[in-house]
Amino acid sequence: MLPPVAPDALLRGVAANRAAPSDVLLRLLAPEAKPARLDLCERRPLPDDVVEAALAHPEPGVRRAIARNRYVAVEIRSRLVHDPLDFVRAALAGGPRPRFQRVEPLPDEALAALLSAEDEPGRGGILTADEIRQELAFSFQLPTAFSLRTVDHPHPRLRAHAARSWQHLTPAEREALLADPDETVRDQARREARRLDPAALEALFHRPGLSERDRYTMLWLYAVTDAIAEHCFTEEPGYLPALAASPYTPAHVVARLARHPDPALRRRVAERADLDAGSLAELAADPDPSVRSRALAHPLPRTRAQASVIHGVLADDPADLGPIGAGFEAEPDWYLAGAVSELPSLRRAAATWPGLPAHLVDRLADDPDEGVRHLLAYHHPLAPPATVLAAFLASPEQREYLRTLPTLPRKGLQHLLTHEDPEVRALAAADPTLDHPPVELLTDPDERVRRAAATNPLLPPDVVDALLADPALAEAAAANPALTAARLHRLLDLAGLP
Repeated sequence: MLPPVAPDALLRGVAANRAAPSDVLLRLLAPEAKPARLDLCERRPLPDDVVEAALAHPEPGVRRAIARNRYVAVEIRSRLVHDPLDFVRAALAGGPRPRFQRVEPLPDEALAALLSAEDEPGRGGILTADEIRQELAFSFQLPTAFSLRTVDHPHPRLRAHAARSWQHLTPAEREALLADPDETVRDQARREARRLDPAALEALFHRPGLSERDRYTMLWLYAVTDAIAEHCFTEEPGYLPALAASPYTPAHVVARLARHPDPALRRRVAERADLDAGSLAELAADPDPSVRSRALAHPLPRTRAQASVIHGVLADDPADLGPIGAGFEAEPDWYLAGAVSELPSLRRAAATWPGLPAHLVDRLADDPDEGVRHLLAYHHPLAPPATVLAAFLASPEQREYLRTLPTLPRKGLQHLLTHEDPEVRALAAADPTLDHPPVELLTDPDERVRRAAATNPLLPPDVVDALLADPALAEAAAANPALTAARLHRLLDLAGLP
């Protein structure tokens, strides 16, 4: 007899069951199991044979979901780069879900295929190759380091892409792109080169119809004339933060910003890579403590890549820190030196590098600076579970990301069962090593805790049976790893799955 619950709830619960064997999961690839598609293909780790079946599945929705699965190795997902359906390729280009800034880049071959793709007449679809490239551009899967490797790529579209990293190219590389045999590459190089011509911004900035956002972006992307800078200082000071951050702001304008009455501007200037020693010394003695701390956070000389990393790890409250994108990483030796630095800011920077060796990971896991420990938890695969759990407890805004990490403890959480935070109680409620079944949490005031408790394999079989008949908790109970394969198959039968 069908339990008095929606069949879709049973399908989703079985799809989320981490103990379900392949033969159960493969049944869920049937068209009739569409309500469970995201739970199965996008939101959980999967056995290899189920991944292979999903990659080759005739339904594009299945392939689209597996393309977004962050638990599937990026090399495996990238096999969908030539999928015949545009929405599948766009899902790969858009990156794993949920979308976090910290994500492993796609392999070079996949990036090259997406960037060089052309629209094929008669192929159909809704999304163009350019629209798919836009998905890639905002996915955090396209590091600057890849762009620099394509400056002499045989395909002109990739050379044109490399030109977009103009600020990181050498003079010789810029000259080569400006003289490229392909007109598209030359045009892109000329557009990028215009950013270094202050007259270009002068011609654009006061053009009618431009929004404030457009002007702000221009100030960040283009070299600035004295007239435009003076306009910002005297007429529109809301644009000054763009000047303080832009790598193209002239040195004398930077020096003026370093003495501006607004400490927020001085603070941003203090982080720049191109500060001279005199300006840095002034900022290091600034009356505002936040300005001083920024100036002292990173000694000269600085590269732009280093300054970018430091900017991402500076926060007065460690709870405000989160995972940062790979982007343009600094040199390994800089991270290694930072790990043993006396400066917490440099140790924080080192903690963001996944290549840090184990002995330095152990050192930073005991760092007196809470921000160092949190950043290590977010970024390093060898971060101790206790460090990751501490970050989970202290940083509610990062919990969605931390729950995706295999280093987050799921056992030994007995002491958290009565925690005041329901998200923390929910984590503990599913712990299979508790000293008693968490029956009392099945009536917790918070739904998340009740659902987590329903998945605990310590629950007595009769309690699980009752939960499977409860419309509110049947889905969670179907995800209980104590259910045998035979029982899971019966639930799928009851849900009407062939």
